[in-house]
Amino acid sequence: MLPWRVPGQKVQGVFVTIAASLEPAPDAAFVAGSDVMAREAMIESQLKPCGIIDARLISALYAVAREDFVPLSRRALAYSDSAHPLGEGRELMQPLSLGYLLQAAAAEPGDRVLVIGAGTGYATAILARLAATVTALECSPALAQMARANLAGTAATLVEGPLEAGWAAAAPYSLILIDGAIETLPPSVIAQLAEGGRVAAILVGSDGVSRAALGKKHGQSVRFEPIAVAGGALLSPFRKPVVFQF
Repeated sequence: MLPWRVPGQKVQGVFVTIAASLEPAPDAAFVAGSDVMAREAMIESQLKPCGIIDARLISALYAVAREDFVPLSRRALAYSDSAHPLGEGRELMQPLSLGYLLQAAAAEPGDRVLVIGAGTGYATAILARLAATVTALECSPALAQMARANLAGTAATLVEGPLEAGWAAAAPYSLILIDGAIETLPPSVIAQLAEGGRVAAILVGSDGVSRAALGKKHGQSVRFEPIAVAGGALLSPFRKPVVFQF
């Protein structure tokens, strides 16, 4: 008999009891420190090597805690090189995909910005540190509730409504960021963009490949230029109409 075994008690049970008693309690400071290190690793190892180097953007990425915008069950994976499902077919975009969009958008302090598909508010929180005015539009009541809480204390304004309608009340915008993938851009959104204004989005091409792209408005149209292959959840209001052929 092992010297610490209690008669009539299984060794496995004693081991589990001892292990549980020795397990340290979670340390909030340690968890927070781990998040900061993971954020630094995301920026230094995922983003900068792929050309995301704008100084103002990097500063904003350091300042915004991505872990606060993911579902609690996925907090430990907040800085992984992947997207995170938010439900309802939506996701928190992969860091690199969002990095491409934000760097191409080149938000300036004088920009008037609309974020379409705010989700839980991560991209909006970053843009709120780069531009003077940011309006974030969300159609899902559940996601809007989370975004409103996450954006408390920032300069961003959260509004609710159909994504494809944009938000005319604060137009015209010099920059529109669509936090997701699109196949087409509705005229209602184009109309809210100032002449020469920019649109950053993940654009699904006719070849089926998704690319981060930047568009500029000229007249009544927006012409997109691809930046890099990038992923994003397709926002259903921005699908191309299905054309049946007989």
